[in-house]
This record gives sequence, C-alpha cells and structure tokens, in this order.
Amino acid sequence: LHTAYRRQRQMCIRDSPYSDPIRLHQIGAALTRRLEPDVESRSRIARALDLKSLDRFVADIEIVPTVSGWRMSGRVQADAVQSCVLTLEPLSVAINEHFTVNLTETPPDAPADEDGEIDLELDDNSPDVVENGQIDLGQYAVEQLSLHLDPYPRKDGAVFEQPPEPGEISPFGVLKALKPADDADKS
Repeated sequence: LHTAYRRQRQMCIRDSPYSDPIRLHQIGAALTRRLEPDVESRSRIARALDLKSLDRFVADIEIVPTVSGWRMSGRVQADAVQSCVLTLEPLSVAINEHFTVNLTETPPDAPADEDGEIDLELDDNSPDVVENGQIDLGQYAVEQLSLHLDPYPRKDGAVFEQPPEPGEISPFGVLKALKPADDADKS
C-alpha cells in the first residue's frame, strides 16, 4: 500500500475503537495473541472505519524481540460490509491479510540539512515508536484492517455516468425561463 495513503488512514482512526494494550515486560522471548472483538467492539470499529457492518474480525499477532526493538507480525481476517461509492448499495468484503510492523523505543535520528531543516520521509521500513512502555495490539489490528479496506469500493458493473453539462447560465437566461410563454411572443 502507498505510504501516504497508509498514514492518511491511520490519522482517520481518531480514538482507537478497540484496545488491547500490553506492557513491554510481558513480551519475554515472544508473545502470541488472538484478538476477537465482541459485537459491541466490532460495532465501534465499523463506525470508525465507515463500514455498514463488521460481522467477523480476528487478528492473530506475534511479537518477538529484535536487535533494534521488536517485530510484530500477524494476520487480520474480517467479513465486512462497505457501501459502493457509486450506488451506495451494500458491498460485502472479505479480508485475509498478513502484516509485519517493526517497533522501537527510541525514534530514529533524523539528520538536518544545511538549513537546519529536518527532511522526513515516510517509508514502510521505518519502525513505529513504542510510547509509555506499551503496545496497543487492538489499535494495530484495527489499523491493519483499515489499510486493507478498499477506500473507494465499487460493485461489479457499477459505472459512473457524468451528468449533462448545464446550458448557458446567466441571470438573464434564468429570468427568460421564468417569463410566461405568451409574453415571449409580444416582444
């Protein structure tokens, strides 16, 4: 997925609709979790992601220590219903995607250029920074789900038809259209 789109989708999830935080000391040699939000949590997630419904959502996550921090890998599976952007009809989607996210406690140093400005590049290889000594697995699961949803879902066969361009629009043209037909013959 395109990095700018990924960051945009992340920002759309304001307050995480689903949370399952773990502390770093809980990881040990490895940590494996299966997240299955209940009906109420899935409803909050569906509202946050602008889904008509989220009938099933499962995330299998494993976190292992690395030299520079941790690697979180897993799989998200979901059955959801989005709205077609053209017809607004319900559109069922099935998600079954693997993901990997690198994590670190210290943000990487960004070198300044000769003007003293820091040039930030958003690439998929930069690690996410762990804040307050905890990782919210639920937030990452929802983020991964959002990244794998089609931002512009369209039903098969749905086609956008451009409406006809209006004719000349001018104040006099509008007044002429309001004038009764028999008055038009007198002028």
